[in-house]
Order: sequence, then structure tokens, then C-alpha cells
Amino acid sequence: MTPTGPVAKPHRGLLITFEGPEGSGKTTLIDALTEELSRRGCESLRLREPGGTPIGERVRAILLDLASRDMCAETELLLMEASRAQLVREKINPALEAGFIVLCDRFADASTAYQGFGRGLGDKLVERYNKFATGGLQPDLTFLCLLPPAEGRARLKQRTTDRLDREDHDFHDRVYEGYQALAASGQPRMVVLDASRPPRAVCEEALGHLARLEHGLLKFL
Repeated sequence: MTPTGPVAKPHRGLLITFEGPEGSGKTTLIDALTEELSRRGCESLRLREPGGTPIGERVRAILLDLASRDMCAETELLLMEASRAQLVREKINPALEAGFIVLCDRFADASTAYQGFGRGLGDKLVERYNKFATGGLQPDLTFLCLLPPAEGRARLKQRTTDRLDREDHDFHDRVYEGYQALAASGQPRMVVLDASRPPRAVCEEALGHLARLEHGLLKFL
């Protein structure tokens, strides 16, 4: 009988997440890695947070809309987690089961930095909501692109900004503090990249870390 769904691959997939403050170049890094993985014959699925599903994209529009400037911190966290829960169940888990490399632009760590530190809700509270939304799913590898807020703001002048981009300097300083705390957490999955370097150098370092995972899906790296 011909299968009607995704054909199972010999290896469970990989979840690789990309984190960093605004303007840190993480999206540029994902662009480069997606192209490089494709060139080398590795099947990948690219997603983003908030968003990544039809429901999540509608939530994203509310979260980033300048008209949502009066949104309270608790609402922001719950909307982020709602989008994340949908993404995990609709996209990430099926892709991992089918043996794909999932590249996700932000994941649960973003809520730790933005809502836990930036909004002052606390990392312990956010951790509980993250675990509920993700069902306990953890990335296999997280690339954390660190760039001081002032440098990130300078880069943002070259793009259209959204509600979170336009928060005051104190907010973005707290977000950066949150990412620094994650960088210092000692979690084996966390790879800290100096995002002040040229994009190609950051990409080459990231590829080196991917190759060291020694996962069957990365045999061409």
C-alpha cells in the first residue's frame, strides 16, 4: 500500500533554535545556514516565532502591531505561549518525527529574555508557561547571537520596526541581560556567537558546531 503521509526517515529530526536581541543578525544566520544545508543535501524546515502556522501568524500580527502598545505583560506572555503551543503541535513535532532539521527563529528562550527579564515577569514563571506550551520539548542546539543593545539599535535603523523594536532602551537592556543570563547558564545546547563579527564568520562557526553534533542527518557537513 502506498503511504499517504510523510515517509519516516531513519533518524528523528533535529530542532535548532536561533536567539538574540533585536538587530543581532540571527535571521541573517538562518538564511545562510538554510542555504548551506540545502546545498549539502540536508532537508530542513524553517519556522519563526511568534507565527509559523496560520493561527500563529494571526497572533503575531496582534503582538507586533503598533496599535497594541497598551498590551500588558501578562497578555503578551500568554499570546506568545499560545502561538508556541500551536507551532509545536502543528509543525515542529510532525517535522521531527519525519526526520527533518527544524530551524526556528526564536523559541522558548525568547520568552525568558523578553517577558521574563524585559517585562519583569521573572524567569521561573516564564519557565512554567514555556514547559506547558512546548510539552517539555527542548532544542537540540540553540545558537545565541549576542550583540550589545546599542549596536543592535544602530542596525535597526535599516529596517521597518514593530512594537517590540520600538520599546525604550531600558527594556532592550533588560532583554540583553536575560540573554546574557542564558549564555551563562551552562546549558550544553547553548552556543553563544559573537554577533559583532561579519556574517560569514558567524555562519562558519555555526556550521562547525552543527558538524560536531554527529547526527546522521548532518553526515554531509
